[in-house]
Amino acid sequence: MKSTNNLLRLDGIDKKILRHLMEDARKPILEIARDIGISGAAIHQRLRKLEAARVISGSKFIINPKVLGYTTMAYIGIFLDRAMSNPKAVAALKKIPEVLECHYTTGNWSILIKVLCKDNEHLMQVLNKNIQQIEGVSRTETFISLNQQINRQISI
Repeated sequence: MKSTNNLLRLDGIDKKILRHLMEDARKPILEIARDIGISGAAIHQRLRKLEAARVISGSKFIINPKVLGYTTMAYIGIFLDRAMSNPKAVAALKKIPEVLECHYTTGNWSILIKVLCKDNEHLMQVLNKNIQQIEGVSRTETFISLNQQINRQISI
């Protein structure tokens, strides 16, 4: 792992470690070490360096929202009346649990959000009672995801 021009360059061993953990973050370190052919201590040392360099920013469990009754995924473009409204709008959006992601964008919208709701009626309530009530929101444009076809991280 070398740093050049503020870009981190990973060596082959770092990449193998990351691929194992991206596939299954719960894979035992000793199993990864055996597969790669280095010691478990060396894996731990490299992981600490990768964390310190912010290549790795934690691990998490992935919840299947459909099992919990959340079946409607939507992307909502938010038009704001003034650019000054951005920080206030984002602060209000953070308080809405159905909002999973929030991005400032170029183009027509000021903000693009990803929301997860139980069904279309729930989505309509979130739009009407929460999002469209935020000060500065002039209108929204909603796109319902019918089925996610690709879900991956960057290739290493």
